[in-house]
Amino acid sequence: MEQGLKDSLTSMLDKLFAQGVEFWWRDDDAAEASPALDRLLEISGSRSFPCALSVIPAATGPALAKRLEGHPQITIIQHGYAHTDHAPKGAGSWELGLHRPAEGVVSELVRGRRLLGEIFGSRFVPVLVPPWNNIAPELLPMLPEAGFIGLSADADNPPPTTLDFIQVHAHSDLLRWKKGPARFAGERKAINPLVEELQRQAASAQPRPVGILTHHLEMDEAAWSFLESLLDVLNSHPAARPVSAAHIWQEKR
Repeated sequence: MEQGLKDSLTSMLDKLFAQGVEFWWRDDDAAEASPALDRLLEISGSRSFPCALSVIPAATGPALAKRLEGHPQITIIQHGYAHTDHAPKGAGSWELGLHRPAEGVVSELVRGRRLLGEIFGSRFVPVLVPPWNNIAPELLPMLPEAGFIGLSADADNPPPTTLDFIQVHAHSDLLRWKKGPARFAGERKAINPLVEELQRQAASAQPRPVGILTHHLEMDEAAWSFLESLLDVLNSHPAARPVSAAHIWQEKR
């Protein structure tokens, strides 16, 4: 990691030393075991840094639960239902939009929640991660009755809701998605959102978890290398406290 960027991150952590800062790691699009998942598990385990796998219910099965045995630092949250785009061309990517009847969309989500509960048991935390970070505002009031206790999307464009459940979003996506295949966004684009969020917290004195977002199936070598460096920096600073999805959404309720 570039020394100047590392210094800017650690400087903000120094300022927040007294209150401390919780960091959490979300990884999207998980479905089955793979060499990329093996690498994620090794990084998470060797650094004792919890990871919330955002799993696609319609694409997963017991084989993934089997692969996660022996990795208690991994929790499961729900990534939509099938990660299928139902929007017309040119309207963006939406699985959880109003391009279908709302009741049908929520019914799918309930089916997925039950499926993940059956497969992963207590490892599953019923938090919804909308595919492509998109969800129609009209669906939000239906989520608590559907059994969800929280929501996680993009911190730059959070869903507009005053629902009485915890929203904790991702601040730094390590990948760049436009103009070609996914690739590492670069150190500056990965670090700056974290520093900016820490600056906001220092100014407001309102601590909240800071989110790191990865997609293990799309990570290039530069992204993996940066992730390791970032977690090492956070682990070495006493103000940074890695937390799990279970801690955020279950222990704080």
